[in-house]
Amino acid sequence: MEKQDIKKVLILRLSALGDTIHTLPVAYAIKKSYPDCKIGWVVEDKAQLFIKNNPLIDNCYVLPKKEWKSRGIFSLKNIKDFKNIIDSINSEHYDVVIDTQQLLKSAFILPFLNIKRKITLTGGREFSWIFANEIYPESHQLFDSNYHVVNRNLEFAKHIGADISEVKMVLRDADDSIKNKISDLLKNLDISKKTVVFSPATTWVNKHWNESYWSEVLKFLYGKVNVLFTGTATDLPLISRIIKGADFDESFFTILAGKTNLEELAEVFRRADVVISPDSGSAHIAWAVEKPFVITLFSATAEKRSAPFGDRCFVLAPELDCRPCLKRQCRLKKDKNLCCRLVKPQELINLLCDILHL
Repeated sequence: MEKQDIKKVLILRLSALGDTIHTLPVAYAIKKSYPDCKIGWVVEDKAQLFIKNNPLIDNCYVLPKKEWKSRGIFSLKNIKDFKNIIDSINSEHYDVVIDTQQLLKSAFILPFLNIKRKITLTGGREFSWIFANEIYPESHQLFDSNYHVVNRNLEFAKHIGADISEVKMVLRDADDSIKNKISDLLKNLDISKKTVVFSPATTWVNKHWNESYWSEVLKFLYGKVNVLFTGTATDLPLISRIIKGADFDESFFTILAGKTNLEELAEVFRRADVVISPDSGSAHIAWAVEKPFVITLFSATAEKRSAPFGDRCFVLAPELDCRPCLKRQCRLKKDKNLCCRLVKPQELINLLCDILHL
C-alpha cells in the first residue's frame, strides 16, 4: 500500500484485554511508519490497563462501561459523559478512524465522529460496517483458524500505508511502586536458578491442560528451577491440587495467585525466564512484555489464529479431527475434553530441557 499523509489516527478497540494486546502491533506499525503521527485509542474501562499511558498512544479515551451500566445505560449522566468523550475526540481532528473491533458497539461510535475516513474490513459482525465509509476486502475470514488475528489487525495499518513487516507490542514500564512490590514478593527466590512461571488457569474449562500433567512437570522441575504460580484468587484451589498431585507442600513454591493485578503480573513475567500457560490472557501478557520464553498449551482453540509467535514463543497443540472447535464446552459425548489430555507431560518437559538447558 502506498504511503499516505497520515497525521492523526484513532483506533477503536474497546475490549477485551487479549484482543487489545493483539491490536497493539497496529499502533506500533503506524508509529514506525509515521513517527510524528498522533494516535488516539477508544477503549472500555476493563481493557484500558495496557493502553492508558502506553508510550505508543497519545490520547486514551476510556468508556466507563461498568459505571454506565450501574446507572442504567441511557441515564442522562451517561449521555453527558458520552458526549464529552465524543467532543474530546472531535477536538483532535483525526484524519482516520479504524474500527478494529468490528462489532456494533464500536461501530455505533462512528456516526458521532467528525472524521473524514472511517475504515473497516469486510467480514465484521452485527452489521458493524454500516457506519463506515471506507470498507476494504478482508484477506481472510474473521474466524479463519489458520490466519492469526494479529495479522488481520495489521491489515488496517497496511491499508493506510504503514510498514507491517515487524510485529511488535509495546507496554509501558512498571513504576517504582510495582517494581518494589514484585521484588518483595520474589525476595526468597534462588537467584542462581532460572525462574519458570506456571499460569495454569483460564476461563474456559476445555482450554485447561490436564491437572495431573501439570503435577508431573512440577515434579520434574522441582529443585532445578524456581517455580512461581500466578493467577487470580479463584485459581488457588486448582493450584493447590496441582501441587498436592506432585506430593509437595505449597510452602515449597511461590504462589502469587490473588496477589497481583495485571500490570503487576506483567512485571512478574519480566522477571521470569519461561511462562507456561494455556491459551489465556496470561500467555498474551507474557508475549507482550517480550522477555520470557512463552509456552502456550492449546486444546479447543486455534493456535494458528491466536498463539503468541516469534523466536521466544512455542506452542504445544494436539492433533485431533474436531479441533480447533473454538467452543467453550466440549461437544464430544465420549472422551470429553480429550484435547486437554493429548499433549503429554513429556513433550513439555523435553521442550523445557531444550530451552533451559536442563
